[in-house]
Formats: sequence, structure tokens, C-alpha cells
Amino acid sequence: MPISRDLATARRLVVDALHARRLQRRLWPLYRERERLGRGEAKVAVYFADSDVNMYQIRQWYAPLAELHKTHPVTIIARNPTAALALLEESPVPIVYARKVQQLEEFIEQQDLRVVLYVNQNARNFQMMRYGRMWHVFVNHGESDKMYMTTNQFKAYDYAFVAGDAALERLGRVLWDYDFDKRAIPIGRPQADHFAGSLPYTPDERTVVLYAPTWEGDRPAAAYGSIATHGRELVRALTVTGRHRVIYRPHPRSGVLDAEYGRAHREIVAELARANAADPGAQHVFDDGAEMGWQLAAADVAVCDISAMVYDRLATGKPIMVTRPAHPEASVDESGYLGAAEWLTVEGAADAVAELDRVLGSTDAQERLRFWVQRHFGDTAPGSATARFHAAIQRLMDAWDRHARLHEVPSLPTASEPQQSLRRAG
Repeated sequence: MPISRDLATARRLVVDALHARRLQRRLWPLYRERERLGRGEAKVAVYFADSDVNMYQIRQWYAPLAELHKTHPVTIIARNPTAALALLEESPVPIVYARKVQQLEEFIEQQDLRVVLYVNQNARNFQMMRYGRMWHVFVNHGESDKMYMTTNQFKAYDYAFVAGDAALERLGRVLWDYDFDKRAIPIGRPQADHFAGSLPYTPDERTVVLYAPTWEGDRPAAAYGSIATHGRELVRALTVTGRHRVIYRPHPRSGVLDAEYGRAHREIVAELARANAADPGAQHVFDDGAEMGWQLAAADVAVCDISAMVYDRLATGKPIMVTRPAHPEASVDESGYLGAAEWLTVEGAADAVAELDRVLGSTDAQERLRFWVQRHFGDTAPGSATARFHAAIQRLMDAWDRHARLHEVPSLPTASEPQQSLRRAG
């Protein structure tokens, strides 16, 4: 048995090495062609150490970063070759590929970084956070009431950009001795200023329903995914009415740990294909593309699991239902929006049409929605969140200047004027 395990490990290492070599051959020609900032130009960096499996975390920042790049030069630091390849093909701002720590160090030495943004809690973030004389800022990849939003790891960063009052209260309630008044800066949801894109269907009188479930989770407390419990019944109920159009946008990691969850996902995709074949005018959409935003803006009503998608949809101010997790150990924090959300239970999924009609026609539901939009994001007028994001960056730039002056090291006297320097010192 030990020998067979050793052989399997050796084979895996060989396969990984060959795969890495193929990636490098594809990556370097693209890298040479892409625009890169000159020496000393980069002021803001986004550090992304993950592989392409978590590209969704950085993609949602593309549009806000492109806008910021107009006033403060931005670059994305990629540490993984698969992510670097994807970023080189699609990022709107310059990319730096630094697979090795030595390459990262060389880039740091060449640039004048003031602010470094982090979209997740990858353990390799600490390879970047060891550098002083720059602000390390956690911006996350969404707003939600998950446990992830109150992790003690917030304290590792100099600052955190958060959505609004709900996030501030969440941090103040859970984290001990965290100066959230100073270190947590509300910016709203700048991504919402860019929720647009071409539609993959022709708009008509059908009610458009966005179903955006999360993945199955890696532990019972985070088992928020609904594909295997709610999804199949929900989609079946909507595809037979003749008056609904489904946009199915699953989390990219759906089914990576649970085979049954992956099987349920494939059944939903097949159901949408079958419904489109039976009625081409339905134009149901299975959406697994990189672009995120048009789905949230176009849907008349959304059905989301407990995830950042709930709050991205909330930022649009449009009707939403949240799936109630079926797992008894799933952690649900109902002290915020989830305490007032319109819930879709496992039992209710079979009667989803009536549930969605109720939410769409409820004035009380709309009033509650407006209250929670304000509480989570503040002013959601077009451009407001972008202005707050830019103001937060400028605030840190100004703070950097103040600290740089404060910690400036006096120059040593030259050999030709030692006495003059000593007299000044005396």
C-alpha cells in the first residue's frame, strides 16, 4: 500500500509539472504583449494569489478597478499561473505575474505602491502583507451575513472597505477590540454602478427569474447551497408556466465536493435545455460566463442562497427571495437583513410560482426592501458608491503622504561638509 501511494503521488507530481509547463508556454507570450506599468507608476495593487477556480472573486472588481485606474494607476498581482492566464486575457487593468517570492520582491522594489487591496483571505496574502510602507486593505468579494464577514482575520489588515451601516454593526457585534470606527470604511457597493451588459435573450412580457445558488459549502455550518434541495423543484415549476424565463447562475464551485450536488446542477441545466427545445421563445439561460451584473439588473425577481449574491441583488433595490438552508447546522444570522427576508423553504420550492407572485405583488415586502437597501449600502444613486470608493482610496493616499513625511529618514552628511552638518545638529 505505501508503494502504491508513493507511485500515485509521483504520477500526480509529473502530471502537475507537465500541466504547469504547458501553462507557462501559453502565458509568457500573452504576458509580453500586455501593457505593464513603468517603474514607479503603480500606486494601487490588487493582490490575487488564488487559481482560476476563484476568479469570480476578482472579476467582480474589474469595472470599479478600471474606473479607479483613470486617477490612480492600478495593477493586479497574480501568483498562480492559471489565474494569471485568465487575467491576461480579460483584465481591464495591467497585470503582474509573480509566481515566486523573488519575483514579487523585484516588483515591490520597482514600484511606489501606496495601497494594496485583497479580495479574499488566501493564506498567501501574508507573503504580501509583510511589506511595510503601504496600506493593506481587505475589500472582500461581496457583502453578506455569512460567518466569513466577521472573521477575526479582518484585524490582520490596516483597513477594510465595507458596504455600510449593517457591516459596521456586524463587525462591532462580533470582533473584540476592533477599532471599526477607524479601520472599517463604508463605500457601498461600487460594482452596482456597473451592473449592465447585453442580454442573451429578447425581452418580452415574461417574468424573468434569476436563480443564483451558491455551492454546497465545505462544512455543515456553511451548507447554504440549494441546488440539490430547492433548485430542481424551483426550475421545474418555472419552466412549465409559459410566462417565466429562468436565468440560472450557479456558483462556479458547485459540485466540487458533493457528487449529488453536482448531479442536481446538471439536471437543472438539462431541464432548461429541454424547456428551450420544447418552446424556443422561452429563452431560458444557463449562465456560467465571466460577466456579472446584467443578470442582477435584468431580473424581475431573484432567488438566491445565503451568499454575497443576496446583497448584490439587494443593491439593485429589486424583489428577492432567499432560500432557507435545509441543513440543520447551517449558520443563519437573522439579526440583519435575513431576519426580514422573504424566505423560500424546501417545501415552498414546489409552489415557487405562487411564492414569487406573492413577493412581486407585496407592498409590505417592497417597503422592507427599501429599508434594508439603505441600511446595507447607504445612498445607491448611480455613481454614489463609486465616489465613496474613490474617496476612500484618496483618504489612504493622503494618510500615506502624512506617514511618509513623519517617518522620513534624514540624509547623512556628505564627506565634504561634516562640520556644517554637525553645527546644524548642535
